[in-house]
Amino acid sequence: MEATISFRDQSFRVDLSQPIDISIPLHAGKQNVNAFHLPPVKMEPFRIGNFIGSVNEGGACNVNNIFFNPHGNGTHTECVGHISKENFTINQCLKRFFFFARLVSVTPKEQDGNKIITLKQIKEQVEPGNAMQQALVPEALIIRTLPNEPDKLTRQYSGTDPAHLHHEAAKWMAEKSIEHILLDLPSVDREDDGGKLLAHHEFWKYPHQTRMNATITELVYVPSSIPDGYYFLNIQIASFENDASPSKPVLFKIS
Repeated sequence: MEATISFRDQSFRVDLSQPIDISIPLHAGKQNVNAFHLPPVKMEPFRIGNFIGSVNEGGACNVNNIFFNPHGNGTHTECVGHISKENFTINQCLKRFFFFARLVSVTPKEQDGNKIITLKQIKEQVEPGNAMQQALVPEALIIRTLPNEPDKLTRQYSGTDPAHLHHEAAKWMAEKSIEHILLDLPSVDREDDGGKLLAHHEFWKYPHQTRMNATITELVYVPSSIPDGYYFLNIQIASFENDASPSKPVLFKIS
C-alpha cells in the first residue's frame, strides 16, 4: 500500500505496508528498560470480592491493573508541560501525528567526563548535501546513538549518567523549526544537572516563546538494520491529560 505525501513543494511516495516500530515494549518486571531510579512496571490482576481478573487463576477474563511512570519505564512522548508551571498536557499539545522525519546516527563525544551529542554533530548530519537536502530540514529529527547495542531494550540507566544532548544543539533545532526530537536515550538532558533541564528549555523556548506543538520522545530503539535517511513518521500516543504519554513512533520508508 502506497500513498503520496507533499513536503515543501516536493512529493514523495510512502510505503504504508511495512511499518517500522521504533518503540520499546512495556514489560512487567526488572527486564524492562528503566531510568531515573523509578520502580519497574507492575502488571497484576484486579481483584474485588469473588472476582479475579486472571483466566489462569480461575477468572472469566484478564483484567490487569498496570502501574508505570512514562518518563523512565519505556518509550514516551512529552510536551512542554514537563517543565512548565502551567498544566499543559500531551493530549492538548500534540494535534498532528504524521511528520516528515530524518534519521541520523551519532557517536556522543566525551567532554569533561560526560558523553554529549554536540551542536556540531547535529549540524553536520542535518545540513550537508545538495541544495534539495538542505531545503528539506525535517519536521522531526530521530537521533540514534552509536554504538547501537540491542541491550538498549532492557538497559538499566539509573545512576549511569548516560549521554545527553547539548543545549546548544536543542536551541539550534528550535531555530530550524524542527518540531519533534526523538532519541534513544532516557533524556535530552543530563541525568542529574541540578534541575536546570537546559535542553528541554531551549527546545521548547519556555517560558518566553513557548513552542506548544513541539514534543520530545525519549527511549526509542532504532535497529541497526534501518539506514539513516528520510522517513514518514507517525507518533502514536494514548490520550493522557498528562505532560507525557507512553508512545509508539512508527517509521515508513519514502521513495
